[in-house]
Amino acid sequence: MSITLECKTRAEGGNPRALRREGFIPANLYGHKGAESVSLVLTQKEALTLLKNASVNNTLVELNVPEINWNGQVLIREVQTHPWKRNLHHISFFCPSADKDVIVVVPLKIVGHSIGISKGGIMEQMVTEVKVRCLPDKIPQFLEMDISHVDIGKTFSVGNLVLPEGITVLDDPHKNIIGIVAPRKKG
Repeated sequence: MSITLECKTRAEGGNPRALRREGFIPANLYGHKGAESVSLVLTQKEALTLLKNASVNNTLVELNVPEINWNGQVLIREVQTHPWKRNLHHISFFCPSADKDVIVVVPLKIVGHSIGISKGGIMEQMVTEVKVRCLPDKIPQFLEMDISHVDIGKTFSVGNLVLPEGITVLDDPHKNIIGIVAPRKKG
């Protein structure tokens, strides 16, 4: 899925609260020119649509900033919200180098039907995502884990994942993702 976003530059010293009251969300772009960063602003509607369709540290977004004549692929690095109101406060974008690995979090997708579940076992999932290292253009939307062979009393761990070429999982290979447990006996 391709996501394109256009942002405007933000005046230095602008009041973030005033921007949010006017329906804008402050943002920053890092990594597009080494250590230099750019203050940006986008509409609240664009920001909310972006966050519905993209994941933090996972989805590449095509960002266009016409005022500085720059466009490129970025990752959403951080999203800040109000502690209890959950209102969006700030978004940070990071422009990764195309030839350097990035570290991202990738969700796991269960495929197959466990033989343990077909025998009445109950699946317990302990992990829903893993941290991986790869080139920006190799970031997978998810990693599949085929649980067909997992029986009652057995587990599927990070080391059992079949990885696409160029993807390295950084989590402990012994960390259990799912386990199939026997159903509780009644009475």
